[in-house]
Amino acid sequence: MNILTKFPIGQYVDGNRSWLRIVDSRLKIIAVFIFLITPIWAGPLWRLSLVICLLFITFISLLPFRVWWRSLLFLLGLSMIIGLISTIAFSDIQSLDSSLRDPNELNLILESQKTWNILEIPSKKIGFITLGSYNLSWKAFELGIKTSTLIFTVIHSVNLMLLTTLQEDIVWALSWFMIPFRKVGLPIDKWLFQLLLALRFIPLVQEELQNIIKSVSVRSINLRSLGFKKSINVLLTIIERLFLNIFLRIDQGADSLLSKKKITIKTYRYKAFDKKNSLTFIFNSLSICFICIAIFLRKQYGAL
Repeated sequence: MNILTKFPIGQYVDGNRSWLRIVDSRLKIIAVFIFLITPIWAGPLWRLSLVICLLFITFISLLPFRVWWRSLLFLLGLSMIIGLISTIAFSDIQSLDSSLRDPNELNLILESQKTWNILEIPSKKIGFITLGSYNLSWKAFELGIKTSTLIFTVIHSVNLMLLTTLQEDIVWALSWFMIPFRKVGLPIDKWLFQLLLALRFIPLVQEELQNIIKSVSVRSINLRSLGFKKSINVLLTIIERLFLNIFLRIDQGADSLLSKKKITIKTYRYKAFDKKNSLTFIFNSLSICFICIAIFLRKQYGAL
């Protein structure tokens, strides 16, 4: 299986089928920051709305189905598993909403207990083993929703931008936002050049992972016959080999940069020449409207 084509996470996919490609990269970065920042101190309703919005954008983006469906299913499954673990781990935490020294303390506790738990499973004794009791609280359920939705929005929003935006366009857009810091004297060009190298390094990491998986599959290693300790040793050796190959790629890239006597970094050259037409103007205008509406809705309905 070719990971680079089956799971293009964090890679730019060339093409012209999606309207996301013609949206200005600066607007994409602002939209991504909305998905990254607005979930902070937001309630479950807003977080679920962001997930639904991301799914809606993905389905209407006109990107090829084979580009995103595997990574989307994997990310949804990962988010649900982590959310379920968070819900189970914190389900028995007691409520701290009621005052600890209120004159009507007993009445408050009794009233809060009526709506505090979603699910209550009494203890059961099977032979000499006692299972339970188990209580699923609203707070634990909300924590599971917040955890799973945060993971999905953070990863998928950034992945959508990377799928439809050249690395050079992203660096140019960030340099446009950092013009005031450049006037202060900060080395913005060097920082953004390092970011560009990091973005270009993502496919190399995936390629090394793919090579390791292929080498293991060719050798047909039977972990069951090796036993537990030897299987762990083999897995650690594979992980060590993966990191060694990645560090080797880093050394090769560093040597190629050091071989040049002088490196001139000018981020304004990264801006791609786009033909401005009515379609570009329409989608950029719609993107601005989406950003304004999202900020307004977050202020009105997104608080805890």
